[in-house]
Amino acid sequence: MSDSSKDKPTPSPSPANEPLENLEEWEDFLKFRYTEEDLEDGIDTHKDREDYRNYEDPSRDSVKEFYRLNHQHQTFDFVKKKKEEYLKLDKEEMSTWDAIELLNTLIDDSDPDNDLPQIIHLLQSAEAVRAKGHPDWFILTGLIHDLGKLLCHFGEPQWAVVGDTFPVGCAFSDKIVYPEYFEANADSQNEQYQTDLGIYEEGCGLDNVQLSWGHDEYMYHVVKDYLPEPALYMIRYHSFYPCHTEGAYQHLMNDHDREMFKWVRAFNPFDLYSKCPVAPKVSELKSYYQGLIDKYLPSKLCF
Repeated sequence: MSDSSKDKPTPSPSPANEPLENLEEWEDFLKFRYTEEDLEDGIDTHKDREDYRNYEDPSRDSVKEFYRLNHQHQTFDFVKKKKEEYLKLDKEEMSTWDAIELLNTLIDDSDPDNDLPQIIHLLQSAEAVRAKGHPDWFILTGLIHDLGKLLCHFGEPQWAVVGDTFPVGCAFSDKIVYPEYFEANADSQNEQYQTDLGIYEEGCGLDNVQLSWGHDEYMYHVVKDYLPEPALYMIRYHSFYPCHTEGAYQHLMNDHDREMFKWVRAFNPFDLYSKCPVAPKVSELKSYYQGLIDKYLPSKLCF
């Protein structure tokens, strides 16, 4: 296992797999789709959603193409294959801070309206949590929750790194954004997967459910031995919008999931709505966050 990220070239997925200008474009779409009040309230029982569904806006074409690829390729077999490939955690070892700095180099913030590096976004999330007086493990979660995006470093296409997560192995909910794109998903032709439960049992618990592959599940496995359970739920399910915000897939959850999702919902506004006009100064904050890292995490993480 290598502990150096400098000696390896980062594989480059084909442009056809990279419809987004940068990964933040997906998060900008989430802000367009969900108001901050939606996230704070949890399950959205909204009246008319049309104001949040202007999908015909030509500026959203790259997001639509991203979701088309995501929904086409995220099959049950694909998820199992990626777990077999990555959950051995034998790709690379690096310190948490080195991982943050590496993520900075991978995500190109080329949007002229958003020229802050990724480390600033992570610190803004963490500082917003800190300002509310939450426990230190919650603050650390704000800092590291997106480090699973290092999947880009290993050559994964955008649609296998970010995107709203959803169960595979059962029927796709119409609460998932752009559900029509699942027509091209091979699992849509598998009769075993066409019921609400599919291969699962009612109330089986989300730990027994396969979700679409991406940075959430990956990072959960990287840190699952080190952080409190609420933090692990935040990391693992923060992109599971069909469930924690739209109310889908309740039949797969157990009572413990429902209790832990209070933490997931508490975290999400910090994930999407923590940007502030004054960027935090990395040099002034690094020692504080390094202290949190040292308290909870090993000197190097296995990716």
